[in-house]
Amino acid sequence: MTRRVIICGAAGRDFHNFNVAYRDSAAVDVVGFTATQIPDIAGRRYPPELAGARYPKGIEIHDQANLEALIAETAADSVVFAYSDVRHEEAMHLASRALAAGVDFEILGPDSTYLDATRPVVAVSAVRTGCGKSQIARHLAVALGAERRVVAIRHAMPYGDLAAQAVQRFASAKDLDVADCTLEEREEYEPHIEAGVVVFAGVDYAGILDAASAEADLIVWDGGNNDYPFVRPDVHVVVVDALRPGHVTTHFPGEAVLRMADIVVINKVDAASPGQVDEARRRVADVRSDVPVILADSPVELEGAASLAGKRVLIVEDGPTLTHGDMAYGAGYAAVHDLDVEIVDPLDYAVGSIATTYERYGHIGAVLPAMGYSAEQRSDLAATIRASGAEAVVAGTPIDLARDADLDVPTHRVRYRHRDHGSPRLVDLVRDRL
Repeated sequence: MTRRVIICGAAGRDFHNFNVAYRDSAAVDVVGFTATQIPDIAGRRYPPELAGARYPKGIEIHDQANLEALIAETAADSVVFAYSDVRHEEAMHLASRALAAGVDFEILGPDSTYLDATRPVVAVSAVRTGCGKSQIARHLAVALGAERRVVAIRHAMPYGDLAAQAVQRFASAKDLDVADCTLEEREEYEPHIEAGVVVFAGVDYAGILDAASAEADLIVWDGGNNDYPFVRPDVHVVVVDALRPGHVTTHFPGEAVLRMADIVVINKVDAASPGQVDEARRRVADVRSDVPVILADSPVELEGAASLAGKRVLIVEDGPTLTHGDMAYGAGYAAVHDLDVEIVDPLDYAVGSIATTYERYGHIGAVLPAMGYSAEQRSDLAATIRASGAEAVVAGTPIDLARDADLDVPTHRVRYRHRDHGSPRLVDLVRDRL
């Protein structure tokens, strides 16, 4: 019998699992996607151009809140969980909803969803969103790129026209403009481009992998959230946040990712206390005492810091790090909290979708999450900044926020990067493994 399946996702792993495991399978009918985490995904449709011949009308994307009704309407047999960075208990709450509705609950593992490359692959993943994996991926891409042709493949984050985003290549700022990338996409692609690394991304990762392999001798997988890679790695680097040592094994699939690691990096050691670093070491050893563990710093550099003295400053931080990453602050706050400035609390001036974000994520501190999944959110972001009356913006996101969000307030960028904390060096361990 053909199994009727609903895939629960967030416009990333869900689409990949469908493409690899279900699209061409006569044994499965995918009767719907559900969406969460990402605004404005529900109510759309996975297009027929990507869904294939078995789905001439495409596949509708529903709000996950309506899962039970969707199970009943579609006579589904199974719910497949396919998104990342949720607490273990949250994943099992969703499982309980599916089981109570009478259907199976499934998670597809790496061997069911890996693509195999014809080039060596170095993957960088993390146990949580916001651990600093992308700066480590950039560091490795640049360091290894001195010896061979290296490109990066970024974890899926297709928020626009899905059919147009099937296979994307970004080598310049103009490419980002042409693709009408969201702020969230720019945060991931722009730093690679500034470092001279070509980035591939999109929806159809078989096509993406083919395109990347055609112009590379080595591929760096830059992971998203705490998901495991879409491409089978030859070396798997997993990042732990020294500032959040209690989160080493609390989230799905971060614990699974840690158990897969070839090398573990405990990052942000320069910002953490010795006790936090020791706790992170202990928690990693409880799971993987056999894996090399190295320490790394994440130094922040604030442009024009001296000119901020005495000013009212509003801090903008990377959106996902604050929202489903559960962080109260980010690099922007770290860069200014010891300066002679007045930090403006954006919550008092939040409008529209930004106010909604604060309501949903009550843990966010006196910083503004750079929410920009849509033109409406970008407009609300700019309106919140204007309403605050701030004399300057400190942008702790990895992008040129003044340009990408069209701000009319003096903006000071915060840059952060990977730095080895002692020896061995990360790149040397990766070379040895390769």
